[in-house]
Amino acid sequence: MFVTASDKEETMNDSMLSQKKDEQTSLLDSWEDVGSLEDLDDDSTVAIDSVKSSADTDPDPVGQVEEWLDVLGNDQLKKKVLEAGQGRESRPQKGQNVVINLKTCQKDGTLIEQQTNVAFTLGDGDIIQALDLTVQLMEMGEKAFIQTNAKYAYGIHGSHDPEIPPNTDLSLEVELLEATDAQDLELLPPIEKIALANLKRERGNIHYQRGDYAFAVNSYSIALQITESSSKVDISPEEENELMDVKVKCLNNMAACQLKLDHHDAALKSCVSVLAHQPENVKALFRMGKVLALQGEYTEAIQSLRRALRLEAKNKTIHAELSKLVKKHSDQRGAEQAMYKKMLGNPTSSTSSTRKDPEKSSWTISWKWLFGATAIAIGGVAFSVYIAARN
Repeated sequence: MFVTASDKEETMNDSMLSQKKDEQTSLLDSWEDVGSLEDLDDDSTVAIDSVKSSADTDPDPVGQVEEWLDVLGNDQLKKKVLEAGQGRESRPQKGQNVVINLKTCQKDGTLIEQQTNVAFTLGDGDIIQALDLTVQLMEMGEKAFIQTNAKYAYGIHGSHDPEIPPNTDLSLEVELLEATDAQDLELLPPIEKIALANLKRERGNIHYQRGDYAFAVNSYSIALQITESSSKVDISPEEENELMDVKVKCLNNMAACQLKLDHHDAALKSCVSVLAHQPENVKALFRMGKVLALQGEYTEAIQSLRRALRLEAKNKTIHAELSKLVKKHSDQRGAEQAMYKKMLGNPTSSTSSTRKDPEKSSWTISWKWLFGATAIAIGGVAFSVYIAARN
């Protein structure tokens, strides 16, 4: 069981509260923006048994509330020190590898899961937001109680492992055991580098499946940094190919996320990077076609989709997207031609009719002249015959 901190340590924590919030501003604000992807408006706070019992006996409930640190200032993520640690200087830094003991409960105290030696990289999104944010505020050896709204835990989707229903607020008991600097990527053995990159990529896949596309992009970006880092140790051609395979997968998945976020230029750049390494990558060609279409580059988009279709002729998704795009492009061209004709007033027909009028007029005059000359000639012949007959 966790024990409460001494009065002296609690007083020290209260006096440093405002300073803590100032130090957290840039980091926590960025997380808050990302957290809005799961737009849950639940302002209720989580009450635990220990807080209830002490609140019932404490004549000054206001003093009890002050024991809690409102991490984000919205009353949806709070932290309370149960046992003080080794001082502010021992707090872990973003990017360090930390190890914690963790007990996860529903807000009514129902136990969900209890784990020991949970390891993750602080700030990389390897774990739920509530822990990624609050562990940075813990001292080495500290034990803390955390109350979190569902939006900073498992959100609207819940979780299968551990089994957590959607929109579940959580109570967490955390003990910070260890914090160490991450190993230099240049000195990391290739097999460990590949495993680490895949771990970050798989975390990105989890974020993508949950619809947390900004978090997914962050995880894929970290995996890319690992694959692209230089190495001061020997690496075999096979290991290089494995790293390249992870890199291409991350770029492709990142393009899918960027499409979801309507970051079209970034998605196009990701697709181009994939095709620079694998010119016949069907997924990259397909996504590039979609991005180009969204940017209004229909001709280039159709070309990209046709390249993808030549590689996978039976792919129904590509067929459907290409057919839709060709029809849309055809309709647009028809509309543009109609607009041009309307703007120019159909000059072709008026010009041709103007050209034909002089010709028609010229032929009319010629035929009239010829008819008149013929009539005069016939009249002259008839008159000559008449005179000759009289003589």
